[in-house]
Amino acid sequence: MGKIIAIANQKGGVGKTTTSVNLAASLGVLEKKVLLIDADPQANASSGLGIDVENVEIGTYQILEHSNIPEEAIVSCSAPNVSVIPAHIDLVAIEIELVDKENREYMLKQALESIKDQYDYILIDCAPSLGLLTLNALTAADSVVIPIQCEYFALEGLGKLLNTIKSVQKIHNPNLDIEGLLLTMYDSRLRLSNQVVEEVQKHFNDMVFKTIIQRNVKLSEAPSFGESIINFDATSKGATNYLSLAQEIIKKNS
Repeated sequence: MGKIIAIANQKGGVGKTTTSVNLAASLGVLEKKVLLIDADPQANASSGLGIDVENVEIGTYQILEHSNIPEEAIVSCSAPNVSVIPAHIDLVAIEIELVDKENREYMLKQALESIKDQYDYILIDCAPSLGLLTLNALTAADSVVIPIQCEYFALEGLGKLLNTIKSVQKIHNPNLDIEGLLLTMYDSRLRLSNQVVEEVQKHFNDMVFKTIIQRNVKLSEAPSFGESIINFDATSKGATNYLSLAQEIIKKNS
């Protein structure tokens, strides 16, 4: 039975896609069968795993529309044991198109029913907004990972996201859990980074992953080569961090 994990935060630039791609790759290296669904119109998770997004004919858009089944959209990528349902810029239009559909929040959940059991983990890279796309991801998911940047405005907007999660739990998906808050872009030399870590751990103690993702040049270089950090530089800090996160999630769910 696959576990569906959404990676969400309506703030941009907090490491959502980096986490989606590298967590998927790390779980794959640890011999889990993983499906990564790119639910962000920017399609960075797709291109970050070497998929040519210009030529995506069937992707998340068609799955949400129910014009194709997931099996027709799944492609392989550069990471072992990882498959992808890629995105394309046309995903931008889906919010408008779903607006007057019945059960519009459940389109992704319904689509994934047929393949849920074929994977150990299904990860959904969410768009940086709290619109219908993210709502579909949260309704389909068993749990959510929330990346938080170790910077000054880190906690700003977190309340809004937690409220959204609460209302999804109330209305659409009572089983939605918070898998954990993930501190990203940590720089041990900065006092501010350390203050944010302390504050988040103090407020949310058990909800925070023990693994902290450190700022790492290799992490930002890897996507331009269409590779995960594991393929790009397995010895880097970034690779070590994401492998440790994957182990933490596997342990939590075993």
